[in-house]
Amino acid sequence: MSADDVADNLIEGYLRPPDQTPMQHVGNYELPSMDEVARAVEQCRALLFPGYVGPSVARLPRAELGIVVRERLDELRNTLRRQVYRALHHKTQIANGSVPDHCADCAIQAADVTARFIGQLPALRDLVAGDLRAAYVGDPAASGVDEVIFCYPGVYAITTYRLAHALAREGAALIPRMMTELAHERTGIDIHPGATIGRSFFIDHGTGVVIGETCTIGDRVRVYQGVTLGALTVPYGAERPPPGAKRHPTIEDDVVIYAGATILGGDTVIGKEAVIGGNAWVTASVPAGAKIAGSYGRREARSPE
Repeated sequence: MSADDVADNLIEGYLRPPDQTPMQHVGNYELPSMDEVARAVEQCRALLFPGYVGPSVARLPRAELGIVVRERLDELRNTLRRQVYRALHHKTQIANGSVPDHCADCAIQAADVTARFIGQLPALRDLVAGDLRAAYVGDPAASGVDEVIFCYPGVYAITTYRLAHALAREGAALIPRMMTELAHERTGIDIHPGATIGRSFFIDHGTGVVIGETCTIGDRVRVYQGVTLGALTVPYGAERPPPGAKRHPTIEDDVVIYAGATILGGDTVIGKEAVIGGNAWVTASVPAGAKIAGSYGRREARSPE
């Protein structure tokens, strides 16, 4: 088959009325750009870690430093607002079936969402500082917080998650998920922006970690590589769970989860200060302070008569 024939066949598919799985967006309004979302993430990280991320910051008087920071905030606001708008416009199109090329309501909402998110950056920086300290204290191999910022994939993934989670809570569509997917691509750590994660969270090494949308994690939790905090599979033919239904586990404060452990189910609660051993398979709640190895389900969780 010639290149012309292949092109013609592809175009025919593009122009065919969409079925239940639309796979094209040709000659239509603009969608969010992954490149621009990545740019927004780096602009945020440059504001959180000035000098470590983004352009160097010269030794300046406070007033001049303020000008630099405000310029960076304006750049972030412009980048992020455009992407939030495009995503809201797209979701409105899907919900309503048709919207104008420009959606004034979406533009107002995008500006409000972006402004509220930017207003949270100081608090987010304090939150991320706790994650940095947890990484440094939790890993004797770390030579300093500078090494943690530059080199630790878990810190990159958690920071991106913190940004995405805050943006999602303000009402942004699609962009938070794109942000965490960028971190997933870079680090192998997949944290859904809908997850709720407490302070001083540490992921060591990190590759292969999965944290689901409705997972709740307390303070000072430590997780190693290959850990899955996931949902039990819905059998074929079963009704799809409603949006927001609790499908992923709850991890309480000061829990340690070693490499390769899998913890599944929305009713599963890992109690405070519990330790989950490497390669454990857990589908039932674990008491506070317990140490679990191997398979741990409802049968193992039953108390003796």
